[in-house]
Amino acid sequence: MDIYLWVKAAHLVFVVALMAGLLVYPRYKIHQLSSRPGEPLFETMKDSSEKLKKIILNPSVTLVWVFGVLLVYLDWQRGGQILFQPWFHTKLLLVLGISGLHGYFIGLGKKVDRVTGTVQARTLRMMNEVPFLLMIGVVILVIVKPF
Repeated sequence: MDIYLWVKAAHLVFVVALMAGLLVYPRYKIHQLSSRPGEPLFETMKDSSEKLKKIILNPSVTLVWVFGVLLVYLDWQRGGQILFQPWFHTKLLLVLGISGLHGYFIGLGKKVDRVTGTVQARTLRMMNEVPFLLMIGVVILVIVKPF
C-alpha cells in the first residue's frame, strides 16, 4: 500500500470541500445582506454560514495544508524534486491566495453578522468568483505543468 497515494487522495478530498465552501459562503452572506437582523432569512443565513465555517471551511483549509505539506515531505523522501519545480512555486502562490481569501471571507462574514454596513453585496458577488479562477490556475499547473 502506497501511503503517498492515500495522502494525495485525502488532500484532494479537502481541496474539494474547501472550494465548495469558498463558493457557497459568500452567497450565504449575500442573502444575509438582503434582509435585516432578526428577520428569518438573516438569522438562517447567519447560522448556516457559521456552521459552514466551523464544519467545512476551517477544518478543510487546515487539512489541505497538513496533507499538502505531507505530500511534499513524502515526495522528498522518495527522491522527488517537486520543491524545485517552477510550476509548483506558482501553484503554491495561488494556494496562498486561496487561503488568504478564506480569511478575507471570514472577516467579511463577521462584519455582515455585526451589521456594520461596510460590506456590500456587490463586493461579495465579485469576490465570489476569485476562488474559482485561482482553482483553475492550480488545476492547470498541477495537471499540465506548463513550465
